[in-house]
Amino acid sequence: MNEITVGIPATLLYYKYKELWLNFFGKLGIKVVLSPETDKEILDSGIKHSLDEACLAMKIYMGHVAYLKDKCDYILVPRLESVKKCEKLCTNFAALYDLTRATSDVKIIHYNVDVDKNKSEEEAFIKLGKSLGFSRVESKSAYLLAKQNERILKKAKLDTQLNKIKNSKKIKILLAGHPYNLYDKFIGGQIVEVLEKCEADIFYSDIYDDVHVPRDMPKISKANYWTYNREMIASIAYYEPQVDGIILVTSFPCGPDSLSNEMILRNVHIPITNLIMDEENSTTGLETRIESFIDIIEERKKINE
Repeated sequence: MNEITVGIPATLLYYKYKELWLNFFGKLGIKVVLSPETDKEILDSGIKHSLDEACLAMKIYMGHVAYLKDKCDYILVPRLESVKKCEKLCTNFAALYDLTRATSDVKIIHYNVDVDKNKSEEEAFIKLGKSLGFSRVESKSAYLLAKQNERILKKAKLDTQLNKIKNSKKIKILLAGHPYNLYDKFIGGQIVEVLEKCEADIFYSDIYDDVHVPRDMPKISKANYWTYNREMIASIAYYEPQVDGIILVTSFPCGPDSLSNEMILRNVHIPITNLIMDEENSTTGLETRIESFIDIIEERKKINE
């Protein structure tokens, strides 16, 4: 079999599923090409390939897709409708395959997960492997090994963060949001740089055991059917007693976040601020807001001492 090269846009769902994707393709011996960190050139390209109404994260994604064109045999573009029973994801993830086909002239491979219609992740990856020329046994084995590795890495990250938060002597800030907002250089990366200058310890809401969502989410919101937002809300409720402040990170204009964030802002009882990021972000304005937020926390800590 000729070597197959799969391109993966290193943004959006990549930050949630990268261990699963990279290990799955690695087990099958498929070469993976990643797009680089987001920069102004990638963002500008994404804006050209996106609808005006698209959120910042989607515009960035389209820029990464455009970058990978002609650098690989296929680009991985999953379609995710629901990953848990009776819950949904943002419609962008269900439409990602169609949006990419409509706006970019690239060769796509995809997998389709919709557990409400009995289309499981495991079966989706088996079909993905078969579409690349591998047997069902080879594809299932690669998926199960990749899934096992994903669980091990997630537990290690959680253990590390919990140990760090327990022993931290600095101001503790929970950076809360979707992984594609927290870890993308153009979105969360700017915030992290400012927080590091302020010598704060940073913790991430996506590092959380989502088995506890039913226990933790109702502390902030009784009802929410967007899976990723449910996880974020539950994580905030879990970490709230352990940190000094929370920074919500949202890419403009995100519909699910606009509703979820309102519930979070109303029901969190420690200092919290919401940073809504778009393509016109001002670094100076961002620094001023974050530094002022840290000042508020420091004054609050002094009063409570």
